[in-house]
Formats: sequence, structure tokens, C-alpha cells
Amino acid sequence: MLITTIAAAVMPSCVIASAIGPRQANRITVNVDKKYQTIDGFGFSEAFQRAYNIYNLPEPKRTEVLDLLFNTTTGAGFTIVRNGIGSSPSSQNDWMNTILPVKYGVKTFYGNAWSAPGFMKTNGRDSNGGGLCGLPGATCSSGDWRQAYADYLVKYIQLYAQEGVDVTHLGFVNEPDFSTSYASMQVNGNQAADFIKILHPTLAKSNLSHVAITCCEATGWNAQSQYTQQLKSAGVENMVGVITGHTYTSGISFAQPTTRKVWETECSDLSGGWSTAWYSWGASGDGYTWANNIYTGLTTGNVSAYLWWVGTQDRAMNNNNNEKLILVERDSYQVSKRLWALRTTAFLNTDGTLAVNVINTGASAASISISGANGTSVQAWVTDNTHDMDLTTASSAGDGTITGSVPGRAIVSFVIS
Repeated sequence: MLITTIAAAVMPSCVIASAIGPRQANRITVNVDKKYQTIDGFGFSEAFQRAYNIYNLPEPKRTEVLDLLFNTTTGAGFTIVRNGIGSSPSSQNDWMNTILPVKYGVKTFYGNAWSAPGFMKTNGRDSNGGGLCGLPGATCSSGDWRQAYADYLVKYIQLYAQEGVDVTHLGFVNEPDFSTSYASMQVNGNQAADFIKILHPTLAKSNLSHVAITCCEATGWNAQSQYTQQLKSAGVENMVGVITGHTYTSGISFAQPTTRKVWETECSDLSGGWSTAWYSWGASGDGYTWANNIYTGLTTGNVSAYLWWVGTQDRAMNNNNNEKLILVERDSYQVSKRLWALRTTAFLNTDGTLAVNVINTGASAASISISGANGTSVQAWVTDNTHDMDLTTASSAGDGTITGSVPGRAIVSFVIS
């Protein structure tokens, strides 16, 4: 079976084509007049000091890794960086130092706090859950810290602006349905709505109304839908710029119940051992698996952005699992095929070109014919077990029809002019 994601300008549309026989050309028709959600971009985080993995690399390896992540020609060309907002003076529990790739043209910087500082919380710590003092059901002898926390977040934005980095999106909590030994804060949907009613006017008073508030980074898509419903019931949906959710406890199988933009902001394979494979029988860390997950997010989930967990990590962290895109150790690195799964989904062009990303879920190569795009020229790139976004053959006919082939268990990106 071929699964096809089509992006016209910055608007993706999709069609699923049926399985084909060995001599039958699979026909894909593009309806350029049918538009869906606007795509804001693709990205990752380098929270918890993962950026040091890049910083400590010797040149030219350091630049090579940065190019793999941000270069729009030779790398993944990520356009969103999710920065952790620190909550501990010593970074002991949050480790939220990270990179700022402005020079690569990244313009979307998402500042996301895992927790308020400990002195503002019911448990007196920035770790192990606890709530923000002053929220409904979270009283503290030290008083109400809601406004102070809003001011704290605003100051973060202002300080970054002084260094030439414009924070475009702001989240005040991460995985609020989960308590951990690192920076974390527990908040339910009604409490989140209560804080948004303070944060929203605080941003406005500071001439930061253009910064989009995000909420709520729940651990799974199902859990996030409950937060989304509570935000709506509390009357703050229009104060939120983007609804954000993760896919650990449940994956994307529906669209969030909101009229706001929706981002998938954290995903990874936490269980599998480090793998660079594109396809190894559909393992959870395969690039092929994640290409399909991203497809589901764009089509079923209606997401406007798709973010991986961390870009780089060393071998020692978390038993060397697949939560990273690039394994960095000492003076070398290895690149997973998951990086290219995200890269192939990033052809959402504002220059008038049309991108058609085709995933072949069958074992044999499939010939395809694309009509409706009125293409005069085409370029195609293939990713599979032996290719990493390598140029492949495709052609355009006089009537605008595009033809090409997709190897078994592969993805081919056709960019049509």
C-alpha cells in the first residue's frame, strides 16, 4: 500500500492509495484547491543540557551535527527549537541549558517550562511534582505565587530578546499529569486555565501579545484531550495559541477537540536500544515506523507541527535508547534514520512548489503516476535502508503528469514545480 502526504504551499492534504499489482501503475490525484491545516514546522528539544553533546564536539564534527539538524539543503532543516525554561538556580534538577541556532535561520523558538521554581510551589522543590501556590486547591503559607510565576516567564522572554532571540511560543508546564524526580509540576486542566487567565494579560501588559501561549504538554494524546476540554469549559481556549500534547501514554488517533492550532511536541522511542535502521520489521525505533507516525499526526491528528524529543544524546544516558536522533560520543556521531523520517515530511513549501511524500508500505517497488499538480519539472529523494534523502529518478510529461517509483518499505519525496 502507498500512503501519500501532499503539501501545497504551506497546506498539506492527503490521499491513501490502494495496494497495486506488479504491472499496475498507482495513480495519485492531487487536488490543489483542497487545503487543510497550515504547517508551522518540525523540530526537537535539547533540554537537560543535551546541547553540550554538540558543544563538546571538535570541529568540524560540531558543524556537521548542526548542519544535520538545521541545514535545509544537507540536513533535516528543522525550523522549531523547543527550549527548556530553567527552574533551578543550580540546574541540578532541570539542566535547561540549550542551543540557539538563529544563524541557521530558525525563527520559531518555543520556551517551555517543566516547572515553576521550587519556592513558588507547594512542595518547595522544582522536582517531584507539586503545584503552583495560589492555584485552586494549591494553597501555601508563603502566599500566592501565580503572578510572580507569570512575571518570571515574561522575564525569560525579555532576556532572550536582549540576546537577539525572539521567543515565539511559551509553555508554562510540561507533562502536568506526571510527577518525576526531575523538574516537574502537576496541574489539572482547570488549574491550567486559572493560570492562563493571569499569564495572558501579563504578556499583553509587557507588549508580548504576539507570543503564543501553549498548553498543556500532557503525556499522551488521550490525556491532552481532557486538558483541552477543560480549557474550553473554563473559557480560555481563545487565550491559547497552540494546544500541545505528547504521545508516550497514547498515540495520535484523533484530532484534538479545539479550533486552535495543535502541535505534537514530544515523541520518541524510550524502550528500544539504539538503532540506525530505516526498516527492521517495523520496530519501534525504525525511521519507517516514525514516517508513518508523522503521517498519522498530519492527517488524523491535524497537527501543525511535529517535534521529536531530543536531537542529540550520548551513549550513557537512559541505556542508550532511541529517544535521540543523533548519537554523539566523544569526537564522533551516528545518525538514525528517524532524522530522515522527519526530514522527508518537511517539504511544505512557501515558494509555490508542491511536495508529495509517498510511503510504500509494501515489500516490492511500486510505480506511481501523479496528476493534478500541473507540474513542469520534478525532483525526487528516496529514503530507505540504503539511502538517506538521496536523489532518485522522476519525470514530468507534457500534460503535467509526474511519474516515478517508490522502493518497498521506502519513502520518496517528490517536489513538483
